Amino acid sequence: MKMTIEMIPECEIVYFRKIGPYGIGNIETMAKLKTWASVNGLLNDESIILGIPQDNPAMTKPEACRYDAGLLVSSEPLINDKELQKGKIATGEYAVFEIDHTAEAMNKAWQELFLELSRRGYEIDHSKPVMERYAYKMVENHKCEICVPIC
Repeated sequence: MKMTIEMIPECEIVYFRKIGPYGIGNIETMAKLKTWASVNGLLNDESIILGIPQDNPAMTKPEACRYDAGLLVSSEPLINDKELQKGKIATGEYAVFEIDHTAEAMNKAWQELFLELSRRGYEIDHSKPVMERYAYKMVENHKCEICVPIC
């Protein structure tokens, strides 16, 4: 797994939130975001979509786990959906793992990345969420990233 360290600046997002067990519902929430963004002309070659699991399923009951599917925005988009929310990603240092954009590679990465961080001497910053980052240009090349906040 390729890993780099990156300082991610504060950024604005719009997002849909799903509450419940992680899994197929996350995919449906992501599809809802992509449809909304496409209809509103917000998907292009520069688009960055985030999948943000807000809770650790080992510590939070599955029915209470929160998953946000978000889109980075540079200006205030017209909010025309009652479920769409606005938020910010806080600035911070992240370990960024580049992985193949397949279900198998994602599952393997989620199983290994925390051990890899520990092996390299990094600690997770639990004040910020881990994010899956889908930059359009990377997804075109069948790649995506998992960004883990570190301290």
